[in-house]
Amino acid sequence: MQRFLPLIIVLALFAVFLRMMTLEGRNPNEIKSVLIGKPVPEFSLPGLRDEESDLTNAYFKREEPVLVNFFASWCAPCRAEHENLMALAHEHGVTIVGVAYKDRHADALGFLEELGDPFTRTALDRTGRLAIDFGVTGVPETFVVDADGIIRYRHWGPVVGDGIEKAILPALEAAK
Repeated sequence: MQRFLPLIIVLALFAVFLRMMTLEGRNPNEIKSVLIGKPVPEFSLPGLRDEESDLTNAYFKREEPVLVNFFASWCAPCRAEHENLMALAHEHGVTIVGVAYKDRHADALGFLEELGDPFTRTALDRTGRLAIDFGVTGVPETFVVDADGIIRYRHWGPVVGDGIEKAILPALEAAK
């Protein structure tokens, strides 16, 4: 019996981990953010375009919720989600703020010129400091910020497939 003890322990641990991963309502692909329910961090970033003023946290005190999308020209999943961001902006009238994460100015502009620009405002986070403050683990990531400047939802990864209908639009509606 004693020689089977390691096997029994491994099987028991496997059963516990399997149970934790399959709990109803729990999505192992969704990473929780500690910033949910907290205000947008204080920041000031230069606008991507010459005519854009600096983007600051004060921008998020508005009459409507805003999406904040961290993207980069070198990011393949960012290209995959871009069509959905265009649909959110143009078909659903969603205000989207883009933050070019650790990107070169010219490359970020080229990305938007090539694929279209869904963003109301775009800022350049050259050092990645704002992304760190938001808790971004990798691009793309999208946040819903309510009219009081409080972060209400985090979407990790690209907004693809039914992500608009199942996640983004309900989060925006709840943030109103």
